Formats: sequence, C-alpha cells, structure tokens
Amino acid sequence: MSYVEAAASRVALVAGEASGDFLGGGLIRAMRGIWPDAHFAGVAGEHMRAAGCRPLAGSEELSVMGLSEVVSHLPRLLRLRRRLVRTWLADPPDIFIGIDAPEFNLAIERRLRRRGVLTVHYVSPSVWAWRRGRIRGIARAVDLMLTLFPFETPFYREHGVPVRCVGHPLADEIAPVTDVGPLRRALGLPQSAPVVALLPGSRLGEVTRLALPFAETVRWLRQRLPEARFAAAMATPQVHAAFAQALQAVGVEAGVKLVPGRAREVMGAADAVLLASGTASLEALLLGRPMAVAYRVAPLSAWIARRLHLIKVRHFSLPNLLSMHAGGSAPVDEFIQEAACAERMGPALYELLTSPGRRRAQIEAFGAIHDDLRRDASRQAARAVADRLQARRA
Repeated sequence: MSYVEAAASRVALVAGEASGDFLGGGLIRAMRGIWPDAHFAGVAGEHMRAAGCRPLAGSEELSVMGLSEVVSHLPRLLRLRRRLVRTWLADPPDIFIGIDAPEFNLAIERRLRRRGVLTVHYVSPSVWAWRRGRIRGIARAVDLMLTLFPFETPFYREHGVPVRCVGHPLADEIAPVTDVGPLRRALGLPQSAPVVALLPGSRLGEVTRLALPFAETVRWLRQRLPEARFAAAMATPQVHAAFAQALQAVGVEAGVKLVPGRAREVMGAADAVLLASGTASLEALLLGRPMAVAYRVAPLSAWIARRLHLIKVRHFSLPNLLSMHAGGSAPVDEFIQEAACAERMGPALYELLTSPGRRRAQIEAFGAIHDDLRRDASRQAARAVADRLQARRA
C-alpha cells in the first residue's frame, strides 16, 4: 500500500505557543508533499495558518508556564479543550497531531484514540526528567511519539510507546554565525566592543521574574568591563515595558539597546548571551553563541517541585542535556531560582567574554550537537506519520 492509497484527507492539529506553531508549519508543508489534497484545521499560529491550516483558535491561547500559573487560566483552557473534543468527536479527522502542550493535548489524544483516530504527539514531554509516571498516560493516548532529540527515544521504547526521532527543524534552518559584522551593522551595534545579548523570555510571567536579575547583571558587568555593550530582544510590547522598567530601577537603561523581536539576530551579533531557558537556548547553540542560561518559576511552583521531588535530572538547559546524553560534559552555566542573580551570572558572562578557551569549548560542543540534530526534521516527521497511517490501514 502506498502513501497515496493510505491518504489522510483531514488532519487536526493543536500547537502550543510560538515554538509549536513553528514546528506545525513545517510539518504541514511536508505533509502536503505527501498528501496534496489534505485539509488541516486546529489550534494554530501564524506559521501554521500560512501553511494552510484553518484556525479554530490561536496557539498563543496555550502559552501558560509553571504549575501555579496554570490555575488562573484553567477554566478557559478546559472550555477550549471541551470545544475541540466535541468538534472532533462529532466529525473525527483521520489524524490528530498534538504539538507540544502535553497537559492540554494528551487528554484530547486519549479521547480521539478511543474513537479510532490515529494520534501523534510531536515534541516529547520531559517525562524522562520529571513526573515519570506520566508515561502510562502517554502510552494510552498516542499511537506515535515524535521526538526532537535523540536521547529521548530510548525511554519510550523501554515503555512500549512507538517513537521516532526526527531531529529539530531549527537545526536544518540555522547556520552558525561566522561573521558578526553584518548583524551588528543592521542592529546599530559597535563592531569592536564586546556585546552581550539579553533574552529574558517571551512570556510576561518569566520576564517579570528574570528582568531585575538580568538588569543587575548588566550593572555588575559594566562595573568590571566598561567597554561592554548590551542588546536585549523584546518578544512583545508587554515584555518590552516590563524589562525597561527593571533596567530603569537599576539605573542601567541608557546602556541597553532594546530591540523589538529579532531575537536570532541579537544573539547572532553577540559575543555572549544571557537568556531564559527554553527554545532560545537551542537557537543560541545552533548559532554558535556562547551562553549562560537562567530559569525562574513562581515560588509556589518551585516549592511544589522540590517538595514532591518531581525533578529527576541535574541540568535543565537544552545544550547541557544534549551534550551530556551524547557522552559529553555540561558546557553551559545554569542558574535556577535564587541562583539566577548578578553575583552568579555576572562572573559566568565575564569569563565567556574574556576567556578564549572557555568560549572555544562551548562552541566546539555546540557544533557536534548541531550536526546530530540536522536531519531534515519536518520531512522526517511527515514520513513517520504517513508510515504509521499506512501500517494501520495495511
């Protein structure tokens, strides 16, 4: 049986926030190469809409971070999920693909799978790192797990969950920066001064927790490296306002260039990057930019995680997780909760700016990881979905 004979005419998707929307857009385009006449609908952002997905809601509606933060949004999220489930149970699609947002998507996948819909989850939850008992629910919910990173697949195989590692689409798209000159000219940054990129996050909640420590780190560095310059990528106007307020409170607003969006360009132009943990750390890795990574959640979320011993890994940043699972060391300095402070982050960045050996060690580690992740991910993901549907219909 060919892919054409096992064609999918209707595909439903739910993507959580901007990173999921990016993955979904590439996946839809690749699936159209297999099934040109397929129809796509679901929770989508700009990338998925541009690829031809009919939006039933926006991906930004699922952009909620942390354990305690979800509580205030829970009624709205439950209403949205009920509406989607009713829609797709009344008229089931051939395939449902949940992209990230596991707490939201796995419940939908479980309901639709019972009705015979092929269910795929794209982007592994961090079940190998914390709350490992979730694997039982995942096994009941999904027909196929698509992982971005090689170290994730053995865990699913051990628990009998069909899995395929497809690599990461960003590794196919992003090349390491070898000349910062053009980027600095485009951003109005000096050519010869050391430049630090600041990325405090894309969600307002995480930015409000990291803005002041980042601003204080700017002050710490300027006192010891007066020639350093700073550029901060601001994801939204709300993020811009919150970060500008923190800079002003510390008295360093005049020394930081705030750039709307353009996070990748800001990182590429820098000698070192200080950023919130998340997909941006992967982008910095792929760009070949030395970095330090910070992570702060609401105090209640942190207390719950510590009290219940939910965290099962020593490191939280993607560069360190990828390096260590490939047999290397942890090349990136990490700062979590109270450790995300100027007294800790400042010295780490100072070393990256002044120690060629430290910079070189990170860049070499990043290059090896980049090579491993470059797999034509969107096409691999589309083929994996088609293979699974074909096997079911054979």
